[in-house]
Amino acid sequence: MESKTKIIRTWKGWTSLENAAVYRDMLVNEVFPEVKRKGVDGLESVRISIQNKRHEVEFFLVLQFESLDAVKSFAGEHYEIAYIPDKAKEVLSRYDEKAEHYECIEELVFNP
Repeated sequence: MESKTKIIRTWKGWTSLENAAVYRDMLVNEVFPEVKRKGVDGLESVRISIQNKRHEVEFFLVLQFESLDAVKSFAGEHYEIAYIPDKAKEVLSRYDEKAEHYECIEELVFNP
């Protein structure tokens, strides 16, 4: 049986300055709502961060899953391979082929 340790999945993709808003909208309004509609249980949160570069925008995604089983439910048995819908590939100039996975060993939350 898989451990119930929370898993953090990270991934990076880059797009042109012109396509950054298109890609962000796609992630928020299409990609992750579709993931949830497909019944992927255990995806707890998605953080979308960007870094504006001179000629491109870097997207850094951090997904938190309740377990490795939940990651596999999202990405399949070969979960190391990045999940990138074809429509997203059309606006990305480059991207990581693999996602990174980490065990969350501690979470400190500070409220104002």
